[in-house]
Amino acid sequence: MATITQAFVLGAGLGTRLRPVTDDLPKPLVPIFQKPLITFALDHLIGIGIESFVINTHRLPEQFANAFADGTYRDRPVRLVHEPELLGTGGGIRNIEPYLESGPFIVYSGDVLTDIDLRPLIDEHFRGGNDVTLALRQTGLGQDVALDHGRVLDIGNKYGHPGNYDFANVSVWSPKIFERIPARTKISFIPIVTKWIGEGGKIGGVILNENRWFNIGSRAQYLEIHRVIADGWRPPYVNTPEWPIRVAKSAIVAPSTQLSGFFSIGTDCSVGDDAIIEDTILWPNAEIASKSRLHSCIVRANRKVSGIHRNIDI
Repeated sequence: MATITQAFVLGAGLGTRLRPVTDDLPKPLVPIFQKPLITFALDHLIGIGIESFVINTHRLPEQFANAFADGTYRDRPVRLVHEPELLGTGGGIRNIEPYLESGPFIVYSGDVLTDIDLRPLIDEHFRGGNDVTLALRQTGLGQDVALDHGRVLDIGNKYGHPGNYDFANVSVWSPKIFERIPARTKISFIPIVTKWIGEGGKIGGVILNENRWFNIGSRAQYLEIHRVIADGWRPPYVNTPEWPIRVAKSAIVAPSTQLSGFFSIGTDCSVGDDAIIEDTILWPNAEIASKSRLHSCIVRANRKVSGIHRNIDI
């Protein structure tokens, strides 16, 4: 069985659509029932044999340094590569070349949460002798990629082939890509790959419509993933038996508090008497005053809240 042992996980995005909750925490680190979002990607990749990670950073790099303080995740090495100026997906790939061993690698977006089966993607990459292999879905978000019998014919209708699939933010790459991206240049990989198609590059695609796929790009999507998990969905690769953690062990919640829906109470939070917490996410060290009522709110770390609030970020 063909294997890939190294991955580049994208962590340098600005998280603009999720603001203000990403003002003081990068989007890949936002907690999902006390578990940082990016660690789902790492767990998923470990499950298919990945043994080392490179993660790029831009905003608040110290937060990533804290999250991976010993330079590992589940005993696999994690190298953080900071981008003082954003390089885009293509520039980011070129920038991490020195930190990869020779051979193919996987690129995985750090703000995606999915349980799609990645094995067919890897198998097709080797079977087709591809330069690049893209995971594709019918997501409803875009239809830029034209696919025919496993071969990507076009992206963005540049060559007259209308698209029918969306890129699912996971892909497999051969080292040939490095010679096609200019160094220290901000650029998306999309025009690089599109040009490569026109020059005869072997760009493959695998449709992975099965299972769940979430792009955590808005507060609504952030709340929705909590609802789905609270309703019983759990990615099979998560190896922490006690997850999802609805109320952190260190949280102090008054006995008279009413908790309902897909609530999540983070570490060292305190919730006062007769508070009502419904469909609301509390990040670490949040303090909720007695008799407060919160519905569909996200309370960031270290915030103090009192009164009645609905559908806001605090």
